[in-house]
Amino acid sequence: MQQPRKPRKVTPQPGEDSLNCPLPPGWQSYMSPQGHRYYVNTFTNGKPHSSSRTNFTHLLLINSLAFHCFLPALSDRPFACFLQINCVTFPHPDTMQEQQLLKPTEWSYCDYFWADKKDPQGNNTVSGFEILLQKQLKGKQMQKEMAEFVRERIKIEEEYAKNLSKLSQNSLAAQEEGTLGEAWAQLKKSLADEAEVHLKFSSKLQSEVEKPLLNFRENFKKDMKKYDHHIADLRKQLASRYTAVEKARKALTERQKDLEMKTQQLEIKLTNKTEEEIKKARRKSTQAGDDLMRCVDLYNQAQSKWFEEMVTSTLELERLEVERVEMIRQHLCQYTQLRHETDMFNQSTIEPVDQLLQKVEPAKDRELWVQEHKTGDIRPVDMEI
Repeated sequence: MQQPRKPRKVTPQPGEDSLNCPLPPGWQSYMSPQGHRYYVNTFTNGKPHSSSRTNFTHLLLINSLAFHCFLPALSDRPFACFLQINCVTFPHPDTMQEQQLLKPTEWSYCDYFWADKKDPQGNNTVSGFEILLQKQLKGKQMQKEMAEFVRERIKIEEEYAKNLSKLSQNSLAAQEEGTLGEAWAQLKKSLADEAEVHLKFSSKLQSEVEKPLLNFRENFKKDMKKYDHHIADLRKQLASRYTAVEKARKALTERQKDLEMKTQQLEIKLTNKTEEEIKKARRKSTQAGDDLMRCVDLYNQAQSKWFEEMVTSTLELERLEVERVEMIRQHLCQYTQLRHETDMFNQSTIEPVDQLLQKVEPAKDRELWVQEHKTGDIRPVDMEI
């Protein structure tokens, strides 16, 4: 990666600073690699937090020289250091410091779905969180289909039991006598007993497998709706804050242009009216600068809230996914156990299922899925002016 060129400190040359205005305490003048002069507060390393914002605005609007020198930095710096992608601020690759994964020992949802990606048609973008939700919703649908499968098996068992019971009452060969007749009567009675076993099997399938699957699915659906709406609302708020920043940035640029024009007029013709207009323009520019910083603060607060909720929600989705897989695994084991108890003659058909169920690994499944579907592991950062 090419290292970005560092700015160099400069000392104004004689005659360069025509108005000879002193800088506020703690501020230094620098020249960017592109030839633009700008200013950095050495106490805050260029980040005007609450304790230095008065001086920052004062520097921005102190006179026409400050305006001319600072304007390139105001317009260029954010886009040189940061990338705005769908209203989210990410570090620029050329200036980004290394970011550690939040859960470096796992393929966790919270580390790999910060960016958005194109939908399959390539027309629109889909957020990383939406991709996670789609996976969870697919899991919800799978629960429904599994429950439907068990329901069909219950119907088959009930119908089979009904037919066995009906056949046990058949009067064919009822006249057979002696010990053979007793054996024959016992065979028909065994059909009735077998029918009862299958009825009990279907009843247990309903209460111990189908019903828990459907109940879990309903609770799962409620959780998905809650997380979906919550994160979506935060992204909307973030987009709104970003729009406000852009509007404030544009307003500040217009106020600065107005101040520059009136300052140039003052250099041409000094009148009381022009001086008053400059004072008024400065006040408006100061207010516009304050408005921009306030909007950036609100944007960063919204992004921080979204970031925190993304981490919390993705970890919760991860937990729910493990819970879902484990719940289904347990109830499928219950299904195979009931099959063992019901039909001792079909053990060989169930044994491979038991073996595979013992090998179910939610963490391994998640690793493979994340590797295939991850959207980006670069986390967002605060916007700076």
